[in-house]
Amino acid sequence: MSPIKSLIAASVSVAAIDIAGVAAAGDNSKSAKAAAMMKADVVDTAIAADGFNTLVAAVKAADLVETLKGEGPFTVFAPTDEAFAALPEGTVESLLLPENKAKLQAILTYHVLSGKVMSTDLTSDVTVATVQGEEVSISVAAGVRINGASVVSADIEASNGVIHVINQVILPPSASESR
Repeated sequence: MSPIKSLIAASVSVAAIDIAGVAAAGDNSKSAKAAAMMKADVVDTAIAADGFNTLVAAVKAADLVETLKGEGPFTVFAPTDEAFAALPEGTVESLLLPENKAKLQAILTYHVLSGKVMSTDLTSDVTVATVQGEEVSISVAAGVRINGASVVSADIEASNGVIHVINQVILPPSASESR
């Protein structure tokens, strides 16, 4: 099963389990609201899916788990394991070292927007600030692209935001300059 299908299946499975649990509790008047509140957050959605092991390991190494489990909302551009594997040899291993934690945090937070931005919210090319502080360019001309990375699966909703799966790791300009 592809990482995208696994991510969607995991989200649907978690939502189905949550809805079943609410229904079993017998409080049908609050079922929809409770089910929405019980949906997995962006971190748990990524953990439950296949194809995001590197991203999850990086979020843990950067001590960003609790932040991304927070209230949000967040828009996360989630690179697949294949996207991380396409980086130059040794890059991921180097970034996961404790001494590179600040750089890893900068790269990961460059993949996050404050607020919930669905693909249907995009009508033209824009530049938006990331949580990291620098801007990303979002293009919709030939499919949705973030700094040249293609969105391969969009609008995977989580309790505290939305995930868009991308096919490349995007690097903030400040990280590129410090190489």
